[in-house]
Amino acid sequence: MEWVSRRDAGTAISSRNSPSAAQWTMLAPVMCPSEQVHSASVVNANAKVGAGARLPRADVVRLLAEHRVKPTQQRVTVAGVLLAEPVHMSAEQILSAVRVAGERISKATVYNTLKVLVDSGLIRQIHLDPNRSVYDSTRASHHHFHDVESGTLWDIKPDDIEFSRLPPLPPGMETASVEVVIRVRRRNAE
Repeated sequence: MEWVSRRDAGTAISSRNSPSAAQWTMLAPVMCPSEQVHSASVVNANAKVGAGARLPRADVVRLLAEHRVKPTQQRVTVAGVLLAEPVHMSAEQILSAVRVAGERISKATVYNTLKVLVDSGLIRQIHLDPNRSVYDSTRASHHHFHDVESGTLWDIKPDDIEFSRLPPLPPGMETASVEVVIRVRRRNAE
């Protein structure tokens, strides 16, 4: 299997049979809906986001309906930005992308819509720290590397992490999910 790279300002990297964490494929935004987790999806959470392409409105309405979300104009607009491709975007980036496309929407509406989309399971919210979240359009279970200096996130396939054991759960509780965020930074030059 080959993990295919995507456009990133003319720069792309790919690797074949990516079995180890040392081999990653850089993926930048490109418009193709997918629930597949790629070997690594690199998206700079601090980057400026353009309008880009979106899923056709009919596809967005269908996805919202499948997840029992009323397809208001604002929800269709926000979901169209997020669900067109595998991305990690902050609420501010989503707001910017929507506005660049000429849509009028308030910041509060974006946040309210993101909560509805997360609650419905259409997107995932990743808490990078107590004051910052990004929204992930890849719904399949996966983990992340997070570059604490640049804000870049890489998706990690679930098979690339093994758990030998987990601590005992509190009484009366069951595991809902396990999501790992590994925070990384560049090594200092020696």
